[in-house]
Amino acid sequence: MMLERIEAIERITGVLEDELVICNLGFPSRELYSIRDSPRHFYMLGSMGMASSIGLGLALSQERRVVVLDGDGSILMNLGGLVTAAAQSPGNLIIVLLDNRCYATTGSQCTYADVIDLGAVAESMGFNVIRFADDLNFEQALAMDGPVFAHVPVKPGNADVPVIDLDAEEIIERFIKEVRGATED
Repeated sequence: MMLERIEAIERITGVLEDELVICNLGFPSRELYSIRDSPRHFYMLGSMGMASSIGLGLALSQERRVVVLDGDGSILMNLGGLVTAAAQSPGNLIIVLLDNRCYATTGSQCTYADVIDLGAVAESMGFNVIRFADDLNFEQALAMDGPVFAHVPVKPGNADVPVIDLDAEEIIERFIKEVRGATED
């Protein structure tokens, strides 16, 4: 049975330990924040389509595992970022496609994810692809060599969660402190 996006985010982050998480803007970030706030989470407040690119830069800059929670609309908006991630091929990068086949944050307009197999696109670029259908056992993705592209179909819609009560400066400062603390050890 297809999960709500917030349920998928909860299952994914529930098995993470010290991984850094870059979360797509809008409702996905709000949902992650409401489930499990952490200084290891970077909540995007803008820059649609850039989560995977930010995750790539972070993965290349340090050894810690980076998990990007991205949407089909954002990935389609910046396929070049996916190509670059595959070409750079960082072993510590997992890009999770939370595929609801719409731009949920901006009004649920349909994307082309229902006619384009983004998992096949990622595989053709060189990603190790895992597809989740009925069971979201994210430990399987964590056990794979990167770069990993995890396709997670989710129901359209947004959870009724409050806005993030951190400003952009707080989000970035605590995230940078977390990243620097891990790389200076």
